[in-house]
Amino acid sequence: MSRRSRRSHVGGLGARYGRSVRRRLTRVQDEAHQRYPCPNCGSVAVERSSVGVWECRKCGNTFTGGAYSPTTKTGEVARRSTG
Repeated sequence: MSRRSRRSHVGGLGARYGRSVRRRLTRVQDEAHQRYPCPNCGSVAVERSSVGVWECRKCGNTFTGGAYSPTTKTGEVARRSTG
């Protein structure tokens, strides 16, 4: 039995769309599927529940953020200027 290589999120695309587009899509999807620290309880349990909606699996805190990460650069600038 042969060894299987590590499959990325774009494995179903095959040889289509070019290498740079598939690499960029892999980076974006890896960022969206990883877990982040919760701003409420601090545990690393925040997962994306839908586009721009993030939920902590431990404390149940639901908040909005970026499409692929819970914080965006624009949101950080806005928080610094208002807070």
